[in-house]
Amino acid sequence: MTPFTANALCFGRDFPATGEPCSVEIVLSGVRIDFQDLSRETGGGIVPFKSLSVSAGGLNHDQLVLTWGEESAKRTLYLKDPALISAFRESAPTGLTEALEQAAVKVRQVRRRYRTVWGIAGGAIVALALFLWFGSDLLVELAVNRIPVAWEQKLGEAAYRDFLAQQTVIKDGAAVSAVHEMTQRLTQRITDNPYTFDVTVVKNDVVNAFALPGGYVVVFTGLMKKAETGEEVAGVLSHELNHVLQRHGLERIVKQLGLLTVVSIILGDQQGFVGLMRQVGVELLTLRFSREQEREADVMGVQLLYRAKIDPDGAIRFFERLSDKDKERIELLSTHPMSQARAARLKAEVAALPKQVPEPFTFDWNTVQNSMAGS
Repeated sequence: MTPFTANALCFGRDFPATGEPCSVEIVLSGVRIDFQDLSRETGGGIVPFKSLSVSAGGLNHDQLVLTWGEESAKRTLYLKDPALISAFRESAPTGLTEALEQAAVKVRQVRRRYRTVWGIAGGAIVALALFLWFGSDLLVELAVNRIPVAWEQKLGEAAYRDFLAQQTVIKDGAAVSAVHEMTQRLTQRITDNPYTFDVTVVKNDVVNAFALPGGYVVVFTGLMKKAETGEEVAGVLSHELNHVLQRHGLERIVKQLGLLTVVSIILGDQQGFVGLMRQVGVELLTLRFSREQEREADVMGVQLLYRAKIDPDGAIRFFERLSDKDKERIELLSTHPMSQARAARLKAEVAALPKQVPEPFTFDWNTVQNSMAGS
């Protein structure tokens, strides 16, 4: 059997947000598409030339984009292999010649525009490169501020749905109700909130919780089992909500994409970021926040807990207990390391707040934990 070799990406409603790798071959009647998963019933086989529409795509408009199907079942194929594109051009019928030429014209126009822009901005780019040594965070902040929240939500949602598809989601019960109450208490105290938070409880013994851009948060049952009070979980949740509110995940992605992407976004090419959405979705799940971002989420998290009248000492006690007693690797400590200095800073932050009497949650924490005994 000939080994499967992917040379293109196929997108559609039935495929992952990151696209489905496929093997493409140009035949006499059209384009033959094969997937490694032979059980797929949609998208494969031969697509006739007459069913295809052609355009240029990709970040540098160096890919040939083939589209076919009704809107409800639309498929899009990205060809980047020069030999494959050349074979398509040679085999395509006359009816596609005009579209191919238009795509080629667009590629030439875009490349000319890029050369002009970069030629004019050459000096500025050199200056910006030097400025990176002193102001990289400012550049990233400028770029992030130009990205609409709606695009950020699409980016986070793609990674969120892909992750949940591989997990056991708890949809009801005492644990879900408790997390819902915590979320309500916290989000009601957020002013000018552009996000609609979606918090999901997942059956997993890992002691962890994480947030994705756009307002998507996952809480593991392992975290809830380890916590001694609801206030401890609320402290972790408040921290994660503030990673979203401060757009920390988006900042890390923009920073990871590099100088050219940051500069292009600042100069107005936000579409360049949109084109990278599908490629960075998986990486969002493994992002590590910087120390400064962790400090900011700590402080803002404590302040949010205070406004919601939730005891902020819970978060500090939880992290300190994990750091002191647990010798095994705990995911929460791996991604959110709690140093003694950090704990002391949080205690000082709490001590500086005016005294108030916290309001208890309506749920009983022992009942919540007992509900997860079989999870």
